Amino acid sequence: MIIDAHNHADWHGHNFDKFIANMAAYNIDVTWMLVGEVPSEERNPEYSWVRVRFDGQSSWVFGRALSYVERAPDKFVLGYAPDPRKPDAIDRLQAAMDVYGVKIYGELKLRMMYDNLDALRMYRFCGEKKLPVIVHLDYEFDSGRKYPRPNYWYGGGIEAFERAIRACPETIFLGHAPGFWSHISGDDLFDKHPYPKGPVLPGGKLVQMMRDYPNLYCDLSAGSAHNALSRNLEFTKDFLLEFKDRVVYGRDYFDNRLQELINSLALPQDVRELIYSGNALRLVPLEK
Repeated sequence: MIIDAHNHADWHGHNFDKFIANMAAYNIDVTWMLVGEVPSEERNPEYSWVRVRFDGQSSWVFGRALSYVERAPDKFVLGYAPDPRKPDAIDRLQAAMDVYGVKIYGELKLRMMYDNLDALRMYRFCGEKKLPVIVHLDYEFDSGRKYPRPNYWYGGGIEAFERAIRACPETIFLGHAPGFWSHISGDDLFDKHPYPKGPVLPGGKLVQMMRDYPNLYCDLSAGSAHNALSRNLEFTKDFLLEFKDRVVYGRDYFDNRLQELINSLALPQDVRELIYSGNALRLVPLEK
């Protein structure tokens, strides 16, 4: 069984029919369909083509994700991350759980420090309700633009994320995106390039956090994870073996390169099964 634990509705030119066909082509049985609220002033305009719209209380994107789940409930699991800075965020998440069966808080992608007090309250709620929390981390980089913003950072860096993980030990967090995966190496490139190249040096903050915090998991999706895992395949095999119980396969796209990379490592079958589905099923069991 293969579970794609990170994807989005109507994403990268894939409507429902194309999405289902793509899952079949790559033997993906179930997809976590993630939705995050991002205020218009915090949204990177490069993603405007995805047709994201918000009305302040509920998102058009949530409705689109819900439509996938309703048409193929055996294929999709619904995630939703209301902005925790809104005073009714927890109430809306609870309502989405009660009415629509939301099982994941994700994807959180906001221009705030991830140890914001309102965010901590949300994480603790998710811990109580057994919802894993998926976060997107990005550092500031020179985009060459001046308007509407010169850059788009999310989360406030790995230190803010670590403080949140430490403050909420009963909550499961999944780290994702360039600001997380660039810390796999102990070099100083994490805030200089979103997809750093070169050897993986000892002392990576991500590795140390995985050893220090049993409530931290790795979301293997997107180019950021693939880039990190491609830097040194020998290191990657050791990393996946050490943390086999806390790494989760995902794509955030529609290619198959991560499966190809994982399959090339000659990992034991039981480890591949944990990565592809076992860990995701432990976090979010499928309804029978």
